[in-house]
Amino acid sequence: MSLSFYIFMKIILFQPQIPPNTGNIVRTCAVTGSSLVLVSPLGFSLSDRWLKRAGLDYWEGVEVEIIDDLDDYLKSTRSNFYFFSSHATTFYHEVTYKKEDLLIFGSETAGLPKKFHDKWPERFVKIPMRSEVRCLNLATSVGIGLYEACRQQNFPF
Repeated sequence: MSLSFYIFMKIILFQPQIPPNTGNIVRTCAVTGSSLVLVSPLGFSLSDRWLKRAGLDYWEGVEVEIIDDLDDYLKSTRSNFYFFSSHATTFYHEVTYKKEDLLIFGSETAGLPKKFHDKWPERFVKIPMRSEVRCLNLATSVGIGLYEACRQQNFPF
């Protein structure tokens, strides 16, 4: 499979820990034309066989960038960005997404640091779920958020 790069949106994973989740997100990025930004430290090696297996041959069609500091990255961007968190009060579908927005998701084990919520509380959105359940799988959450953005843009791919 040979895919050309077409950037619709950027998915940012803050310190992801579980290789198959990231591999599945690579596939979601490939089919939507989105790029992927990974914030280190990662909980796995990029050569991890489970990461590669979950992403199959979709890796070659996704622009992947690794950064060390999300705060600096966000300060330097002109794009809108939204953090997905169970601690938000605004629902993810209440936001108007635009092409090239950044959708940011926390680590599977620790979520997002409080400092981001303190700094940008108006940029936090949540996916509704039962309160007695901890959270959705990271790859599922990315799919829900990204496909809402795609829907709002009339699926431009």
